Amino acid sequence: MTQTEEYLSKELEARLRFEMMLAEISTEFINMPASEVDHGIQDAQRRVCECLDLDRSTLWQISERSQDTFLLTHMHQPQGGPPASERMQSKDLFPWLTEKLLTGEVLAISKLSDLPPEASRDQESFRIYGTKSTMLVPVLLGGGDVIGALSFATMREESDWSELLVKRIHLVAQVFANALARKRSEEALQKSEERFRQVAENVGDFIWEVDAKGLYRYTSPAVEKILGYTPDELIGKIYFYDLFAPETREDLKAAAFKAFAAKESFRAFPNSNVSKDGKIVHLETSGVPVLAEDGDLVGYRGSDTDVTERKIAEEALQLAFSRIKELKEKLEAENIYLREDINMQHNFDKIVGQSDALRYILFRVEQVAGTDATVLIQGETGTGKGVVAHAIHDRSPRKDRPMITVNCAALPANLIESELFGREKGAFTGSHARQMGRFEVANRGTIFLDEIGELPLELQAKLLRVIQDGEFERLGSPHTMKVDVRIIVSTSRNLREEIKEGRFREDLYYRLNVFPITIPPLRQRLDDVPLLVDHFVKKFSRKMGRQIKIIPREVMKALQGYAWPGNIRELEHVIERAMITTQGSVLRLAEKIDGSPPPDRKNGSLSITDAEREHILKALEKTEWRIEGNNGAASLLDLNPSTLRSRMQKLGIVRPNQNGLH
Repeated sequence: MTQTEEYLSKELEARLRFEMMLAEISTEFINMPASEVDHGIQDAQRRVCECLDLDRSTLWQISERSQDTFLLTHMHQPQGGPPASERMQSKDLFPWLTEKLLTGEVLAISKLSDLPPEASRDQESFRIYGTKSTMLVPVLLGGGDVIGALSFATMREESDWSELLVKRIHLVAQVFANALARKRSEEALQKSEERFRQVAENVGDFIWEVDAKGLYRYTSPAVEKILGYTPDELIGKIYFYDLFAPETREDLKAAAFKAFAAKESFRAFPNSNVSKDGKIVHLETSGVPVLAEDGDLVGYRGSDTDVTERKIAEEALQLAFSRIKELKEKLEAENIYLREDINMQHNFDKIVGQSDALRYILFRVEQVAGTDATVLIQGETGTGKGVVAHAIHDRSPRKDRPMITVNCAALPANLIESELFGREKGAFTGSHARQMGRFEVANRGTIFLDEIGELPLELQAKLLRVIQDGEFERLGSPHTMKVDVRIIVSTSRNLREEIKEGRFREDLYYRLNVFPITIPPLRQRLDDVPLLVDHFVKKFSRKMGRQIKIIPREVMKALQGYAWPGNIRELEHVIERAMITTQGSVLRLAEKIDGSPPPDRKNGSLSITDAEREHILKALEKTEWRIEGNNGAASLLDLNPSTLRSRMQKLGIVRPNQNGLH
């Protein structure tokens, strides 16, 4: 094993070890009782420090009384060093850091000398605490409020905080934030319940006495406060069960006289009464039998506690619990749907249509998916080349490994080599750290090179070598790396024409063209338009919370009578705009769609080229010949600006009275 391979192996092993540890910590916190959260956080701090070879971790929380004060609530420091203060006036000791953290900024300080001049006070405080390098991550609640800061530091030597390490620590902070939020919520609920119990215990009870038949013989004055009756209105005139709520009266009366017959004491017997003004009052009744010398029952003495407020609170709490349960079940169902959607989004279930042309594409996918053959997917922009690529990967033996997508048209020419093949630190100006390339990340998986025709000619030879031998070198490195990658590429260009023009290598083309799949444009499978429209309407209905029940026949006719130069992507955007502007349950288009038959149909009068040229000209005129930007023709046509310029050149489209285009 080479040194590079050994280093990568150790890096991957360390990353895997950390990811497993973070997964374990996250799982432990899910059902952790609030009383164990503090210990759980400190144990997690220890595990992170040991895993990443860090010296100290502190968790500070902002005082409820002052934003200037941070309280040290959790700490792990096995190496010793100056003790941290439990209460810190943050704006005095760390004014610069405090301002940054309170705005939610993550701070990674490899060297104290890296701090700006305005952080001189912060720098001095770090020296006092023996800190050489530190990373501070704000602890945020779900709404984005900063409640504290999590820090990890080295005290023995300076440390270079990589971007990956910053992301890892940020994940740890999120786990802690969720645990602290849940703890705060449970503690607040507990305090609320304690206050409620104190109130309930001090509610004035009324004392009563009834004879063996239940007739009131005595009540204390407190009965008027609770039920609205004076003692004189009850004593000798009313039986206790006459005050029970009608719907429960017979059941409560039977339960009470069962106790009477057994001469049993009862405590906190729940019963609903009707007050003098007709309101329901919930009582808890406790009583003891009064017996004659011979043991016969004379009556009962007891007290009634008004628990109406508690009952209402319990019902509200029960309603809240029911709502929480409902939301939890809904969330679980949505999570199941999300998992299914993630599993299906690049599957055949997301390739909508039943036309013969589409069925042939799916047949070709099934043919090649189980192999490692290189696939060349050709088709116009917006036809779904990426979806087909994912379908191939998801049906391949590599489906459990990632499929890495690279948009060759979106990457700047001066960065595409380092993005594809990686770079060493210092390989060029601005490369301050080593970076893995997309081919390394895709090892034992699949790489999808979208719009391969945009790849610069000088990089095509390097790509050819990867395809042939599985070998390449990082930018700035003499060491050869080997990868096992399945390659899928796509293009909206005519590569044979590109070869003739000298813009694409012929030998690379034949290496890529092992198994070609050509996706037909939407105008050649208009029978699929109704299914696609239905799919997009359902998709945006879920997203926007709309209910579209009717798609008028004239709307569908217009959609099927359009040439769709932007293909499925253009159709999707048309439906999205229609969903935004539609009022009610009947779908209405946001703009007029040319209802004439597609130009390449037999009864059409225009060729495909003429129709495309006319469509592009309309877009350019509408945008006053502006190509790029949010209001440009490329955005309107849903095309890459370079693709639009290329099509304009091929179609001979030139701005009138001007030599150049903007």
